Amino acid sequence: KTYKGARVSLKLETNLYASLKKFSRQKGYTLFMTLLATYTTLLHRLTNQDDILVGVPVAGRSLKGCEDMVGYCTHILPIHISLEESPAFSEYLSTVKRVLFDAYEHQDYPFAWLLNRLNLRRDASSSPLVTATFNLDRPLAVPKMFGLELELVSPPINYSHFDISLNVIESNSELLLQMDYSTDLFDASTINRMLEQFETLLESIVSNPSQRLTDMPLLTEAERLTLVEEWNRTATDYPKDLCIHQLFEAQVERTPDAVAVAFEDQQLTYFELNRRANQLAHYLRSLGVGPDVLVGISVERSSEMILGILAVLKVGGAYVPLDPAYPQERLAYILSNSQVSVLLTQEKLLPQFPESQASLICLDRNWKVISQKSEVNLTSRVKPENLAYVIYTSGSTGKPKGVLVTHQGLCNLASAQIQIFDVKSDSRVLQFASFSFDASIWEIVMALCSGATLCLGTRESLLPGPTLMQFLRERSITHATLPPSALATLPTEELPALQNMIVAGEACSTDLVAQWSKGRRFFNAYGPTESTVCATVYECAKDTRKSPIGRPIANTQVYILDPHLQPVPIGVPGEMYITGTGLARGYLNRPELTSEKFIPNPFTNESGERLYKTGDLARYLANGNIEFLGRLDDQVKIRGFRIELEEIEFVLGQHPAVQETVVMVREDVSGNKRLVAYLVINQVIAPTIPQLQQFLKQNLPEYMVPSAFVLLDALPLTPNGKVDRRALPMPDTARAEFAYELVAPRTPVEEILAGIWADVLGL
Repeated sequence: KTYKGARVSLKLETNLYASLKKFSRQKGYTLFMTLLATYTTLLHRLTNQDDILVGVPVAGRSLKGCEDMVGYCTHILPIHISLEESPAFSEYLSTVKRVLFDAYEHQDYPFAWLLNRLNLRRDASSSPLVTATFNLDRPLAVPKMFGLELELVSPPINYSHFDISLNVIESNSELLLQMDYSTDLFDASTINRMLEQFETLLESIVSNPSQRLTDMPLLTEAERLTLVEEWNRTATDYPKDLCIHQLFEAQVERTPDAVAVAFEDQQLTYFELNRRANQLAHYLRSLGVGPDVLVGISVERSSEMILGILAVLKVGGAYVPLDPAYPQERLAYILSNSQVSVLLTQEKLLPQFPESQASLICLDRNWKVISQKSEVNLTSRVKPENLAYVIYTSGSTGKPKGVLVTHQGLCNLASAQIQIFDVKSDSRVLQFASFSFDASIWEIVMALCSGATLCLGTRESLLPGPTLMQFLRERSITHATLPPSALATLPTEELPALQNMIVAGEACSTDLVAQWSKGRRFFNAYGPTESTVCATVYECAKDTRKSPIGRPIANTQVYILDPHLQPVPIGVPGEMYITGTGLARGYLNRPELTSEKFIPNPFTNESGERLYKTGDLARYLANGNIEFLGRLDDQVKIRGFRIELEEIEFVLGQHPAVQETVVMVREDVSGNKRLVAYLVINQVIAPTIPQLQQFLKQNLPEYMVPSAFVLLDALPLTPNGKVDRRALPMPDTARAEFAYELVAPRTPVEEILAGIWADVLGL
């Protein structure tokens, strides 16, 4: 703590000052009480904390003239106020009055005296007791001299004992607000906004003191206009009357002989891909597939994957991807929950699937029959508001949930991508994401709606590291979308063809930006599945200090709100809410969850407009970009995979030997996130860790299985009885069992290698 500081001042209008004095007098309070109550309300709203601790001067003493911090605090009385109930301001004033009187009754026991009597030492690196203070000064009245008015001035300072200190100076006809602040924490623009917000609260109090604290306007009209409207003016033309397959068909007309899909040694032109997709689409129509009919697709990475998706879209159906690598129980649940009428797969994958109501079509075995169908484009009844796909994501109830995404959102996404990333007919787009995740359709429509080539690889050829680097180089990839954890594994080599690098799915470090933005454009993209893959994009520069997630893409609006759906000021954390063309219809067969997450939009008069409650914590920067700050719940992302920890805990809890469990993400080594399960088990029927791991693999995909299991006698608890996650121990070889067999080093060389790996992995 350097104690470097500065001061910002604001003079209140004379009419407001007079109204405040009149209001305080009529209600039976002092001006000090009214201003203190307003200040604590401001701190409550800015921090979203219910317990506010503010230092006020001991009765009859000013805050000025104290140099030593302990001595300084002998003049400060800590006032603790709880705002949990969010009362009306007029009621809250009486609470402040009572707390003040109670505190002043005990002011004979100053901080320094208590330290000495209790023989305690304090941490000199932080402010004792409080980090925010408040004071009201009344300088001696100076009579008019020679008819001149004396004006209050605010001299500059270069130090600040506390994080923020509000000093209000009362003169004959005006109030001067002085905010002293730590320049280690704040800049002048932030403090200026805080003073303006304080003034806005004061105006609201005198006009309507019966408002609840959470309903009182905090933003100035100009700031509200900027946050709610100006930064959300994203209306852009896009083919709103078309569906995504029609954009592809239009591209086929323009570039029929261009290569659409490249997979290993196989290449399909736009004409050939369209012809084969039409044949499959006509076949699906003969089976009764039409608008909003769900069709499962489970194939290995290949051109058949793209063919199947296009065919389902052409006939008007919505595809449901099922990863063949998923455990049978998970595949069975998705098939049962979605009630797909048809399942497109390959013959060798048939043993993966349980009995279901779906008609099985093997694209390899049945292709002779399919190829007899018409090759012309279908005339389907599908409309932009019909479903395009249903993607299942991790669910907090222990079961995955299906997100319903429409054609209009996908068409808007394709148009925005092509413009933002400058995708052209000679571009070569990497298809990296598993097609059971929505990032795959992001890559597919980026390529096939622009005339570019979509480059697929086998699972092995896309392994992060040198193998993926080789693929990027040999295929001359121009556009790649990777999670930062995958990008971090790539060797530092020249990739002259790579023009656009996009990261998504995880927070991106500034080191990665600096390394990969040289000689190319580098983008940080953000968006949940519920907003059709992407909601915001930011183009990073190599000297970017932070990696914001940027601004909303075309026809998308983002609001950052407090728990009462009020817009939070610039720089203040809040929950992100998304609306616009890309908003999903909701969750399949989950009306309660849909109602919980997709709420009415309070910022429009349009009937039926909704906001998606993301659960993501973010804040607006002063330039309009959004900074992602984390999650408000237990959802996490590891290597780009969206994971609800509660789903893993639910499955673990089904094991008869598991009495209690907590699963969390640990990053004990920077950049190395891993899932760790903490367990209290029945010692009588105690399973081995490999047995627990196998139990999880029967129900969860590989990426959701923890890498370490820590066995405890009991889970640590907080005083209120909740699990104390901070007290959970770091896994180490002394108390953790890992999901693999441990073989001790047998030779000196193995000991050296094992030591190196232990250092690298932090194990």
